[in-house]
Amino acid sequence: MSQQGYVAAPPYSQAPPGMGGYQVGYAAGPAQPLYGHLGGAPHPFSAPAAGVMKPPGSTAAGMVPPPVSSQYNPNYQQNGSHQQSLFCTNTVSHGQPPHALPSSVASPGPPPTQQLTNQMSAMNLGNYGKHANNLACVCNKTFFLIFFTELQNKMLSLFTSFVVTMLISVMNIFNSSCLALPGQFGGMMPGPQAGMQGGFPGAMAGPPQKKLDPDAIPSTTQVIEDDKAKNGGQVYCTNIRGQVPPLVTTDFTVQDQGNASPRFIRCTTYTLPCTAELAKQCQVPLAAVVKPLANLPKNEAPLYAVNHGETGPIRCNRCKAYMCPYMQFIDGGRRYQCTFCNCVNEVPVFYFQHLDHMGRRVDFYERPELSLGSYEFVATLDYCKNNKPPNPPAFIFMIDVSYNNIKSGLVKLICDELKTLLEKLPREEGADCSAVKVGFVTYDKVLHFYNVKSALAQPQMMVVSDTTEMFVPLLDGFLVSYQDSKPVICNLLDQIPTMFADTAESETVFAPVIQAGVEAFKAAECSGKLFIFQSLMPTAEAPGKLKNRDDKKLVNTDKEKTLFQPQKGVYEQLCKDCVVQGCCVDLFLFPNQYLDLATMADVPSHTGGSVYKYNNFQMETDGEHFLADLRKSVQKHIGFDAIMRVRTSTGFRATDFFGAIHMNNTTDVEMAAVDCDKAVTVEFKHDDALSEESGALIQCALLYTNISGQRRLRVHNLSLNCSSQLSELYKSCETDSLINFFAKSAYRAILNQPLKNVREILVNQTAHMLACYRKNCASPSAASQLILPDAMKVFPVYMNSLMKTAPLVGSTELSTDDRAHQRLAVMAMGVEDTQLLLYPRLIPLHNMDVDSEVAPAPVRCSEERLTDSGLFLLENGHSMFLWIGQAASPDLIQGIFNLPSLSTLPDVDNPLSKKVRAIIRDLQNKRPNSMKLQIVRQKDKPEMLFRQLLVEDKGLHGGASYVDFLCYVHREIRQLLT
Repeated sequence: MSQQGYVAAPPYSQAPPGMGGYQVGYAAGPAQPLYGHLGGAPHPFSAPAAGVMKPPGSTAAGMVPPPVSSQYNPNYQQNGSHQQSLFCTNTVSHGQPPHALPSSVASPGPPPTQQLTNQMSAMNLGNYGKHANNLACVCNKTFFLIFFTELQNKMLSLFTSFVVTMLISVMNIFNSSCLALPGQFGGMMPGPQAGMQGGFPGAMAGPPQKKLDPDAIPSTTQVIEDDKAKNGGQVYCTNIRGQVPPLVTTDFTVQDQGNASPRFIRCTTYTLPCTAELAKQCQVPLAAVVKPLANLPKNEAPLYAVNHGETGPIRCNRCKAYMCPYMQFIDGGRRYQCTFCNCVNEVPVFYFQHLDHMGRRVDFYERPELSLGSYEFVATLDYCKNNKPPNPPAFIFMIDVSYNNIKSGLVKLICDELKTLLEKLPREEGADCSAVKVGFVTYDKVLHFYNVKSALAQPQMMVVSDTTEMFVPLLDGFLVSYQDSKPVICNLLDQIPTMFADTAESETVFAPVIQAGVEAFKAAECSGKLFIFQSLMPTAEAPGKLKNRDDKKLVNTDKEKTLFQPQKGVYEQLCKDCVVQGCCVDLFLFPNQYLDLATMADVPSHTGGSVYKYNNFQMETDGEHFLADLRKSVQKHIGFDAIMRVRTSTGFRATDFFGAIHMNNTTDVEMAAVDCDKAVTVEFKHDDALSEESGALIQCALLYTNISGQRRLRVHNLSLNCSSQLSELYKSCETDSLINFFAKSAYRAILNQPLKNVREILVNQTAHMLACYRKNCASPSAASQLILPDAMKVFPVYMNSLMKTAPLVGSTELSTDDRAHQRLAVMAMGVEDTQLLLYPRLIPLHNMDVDSEVAPAPVRCSEERLTDSGLFLLENGHSMFLWIGQAASPDLIQGIFNLPSLSTLPDVDNPLSKKVRAIIRDLQNKRPNSMKLQIVRQKDKPEMLFRQLLVEDKGLHGGASYVDFLCYVHREIRQLLT
């Protein structure tokens, strides 16, 4: 594994002074820029402390010695190490003669002529195809210019012509490894710089230049495909400490052998720096993204449940860590040492077992908590509220029956769907029926509660008109078993649409609706979820009444943050009440105008719920989209009344948490509910030095009530490497987890900081991480080269995409509610969801093999990949578009939409249409949310929505292209290194 990373030659030799495409936030920084996490204390960029880093040494020939292999996996290779045509690696391979490397600008070296001669003699042209990664990048036009300048007055014109011709030939050979842009010496050389200067103030004047080849910069799709080719279909065993898992986009099988599956925990890096000084120096965030209830594929074993009876789970007396594979049994098995805090504990008599010749318990493989990274304990009464076993949870459906929802047909649509959906309520594996109770409320300015007790012939309505002090008017008959009360419930669902058919009420309440649900759960002594269907801002006189505070004049000002801040008071207290009671809120919104979603969604975003939004809802176009979301929301795997604690071994600790959570203290993560799609991102900081020998341990314990009402304790364990070498940290980084952390930290920061500051911090930290890598880990190279770590070579495209998302782009053309909605959605996302959101899939459909079971490989997310005669499917987990080129053939369109022709009957299923529908269905099933398929024609007005998701291009509402962003980041890196 080369320490050099990926090197971009001359295209970055002259970074422009400003960042094109961004309206604000990219002015020249201070002379000594400061860097730090969003909202945290900034840290100046500094050289490594003496004795901490081991800088690349030099051999007698001036070469860099080969890097040291990992002690845990010496054959490890980074995901996606495909050679990019703009980037070349300066590599020193074991067993190969070292090649000459371009010297750094700051390092003394031979004269340009001698340097070029050395490089020419070191090249192995005959083995180019075999040893592409071992070739030095010698086709830098800077060398052409220096070489030509020094020789033009000293050599005969014939010899000069011969040399130049020879070098041009060499450059053609290596054109796939390096590209050149305008040189720094001797004036302008022809190159692709002009194609990147349009948005840069102060760009150099000159003749028209060639555009930069998009294939010359790192490709996300290529990294994904390379990882699929390497790890796809493979078994990933978790028995290696600090092992970097396959990418989230790769289909692989996990075999739990002592560490938690990456489906449950992914880290920003799997090698932690040994000291806080090293962590501060590199500025790579140390974080884990935990999805505690993640779904497992059918070919992977479900988590085992361990039941120790009334004794309960065995845990350390000091730090309270639970029994796990890392505990060391001593004294013949009578005691064990906790590896989290080093405390020695007595083994309970019932748990004693002898040790084998290796010091391991003889029942090691019989106990999941000793041999697996993830498992569950059956909790005792000590883990229950009031020392009483919990009741099964309940679902309450609360339907807004004001004029808008009745007129649009939404109320009838909901009621019709519930008749079948309630048959499919979630249940425990092997259970005959669901234990979940159900209840029903309708509301406008007042609330209507329904008694659906099984003994009744007709449902009974009770009205609560005083919304200032909400209460539930009935206890018996409100929350019932669907199976027992099915006839009464079906009768009620038939009556509701006609009962309010003539309503003229146009005002609604909202906060009292949530309060009613809390009171109902409190009376029934259970937890549960509220499904609220609302179309209007709550303007009726009641607690939680809202006013329109949408002000476009605040955009791009220091007060823009107020647009994302929820209104305090009633809703803040509601969040606390919901968490205490275990009341989760799922909110379905159907707005025609501004709703103040930042406030209305505050309770769902703190209780583990979700917010679904359907602008200008129409039954014909949005009905199925909404129903698909409702089905997924009702049926997903979920746990209630949850508390999560993250414990670590000595030397570091969890300091910050991001997610759909509530926290009363600094350690306990409280969630009214947590489902299979919700993730919590945890940041870690050093308390003391870490040991390379013992590594670092993380244990995440989630206490929750399952869908049948049983209290469970789910435990996930993960062991990481520690190193005093920053190169090991960068080698173990995971870009997808990094961008998840940066997205959440940025979206939290915009509540308190101007967007301009947030964007600047994101760029500064990107430049700082990459500058630190170059300074301390990479081999010496010319300053004109942009060097990226292998594991982070596509990190810039994700970061640029993040800064072009709606919450971070200050544009008056974007809806305030839409921006707030995306901000809250991302805060609860897992790694795979943020990866897809920030780099959508663009799938060509026009040339695919209809007989293949594999979907076509996605192409780069750029307009340049579109063809006028093609059809492309684009999806990002929330939106889906079918783009039709203006020159697409009628036969292709006819085949895609399965239209009848003269040669086929209407009911014949066209193979192309069948294949496309299978692809769409598969994508819909994989995503947490349903995606509405929108068909757009090239150059039609709706195409603008589609083009917003082409993230490698310049943003429609502001934001640079991928190429421009790389240039700007390179300029920042060079400033840091000078």
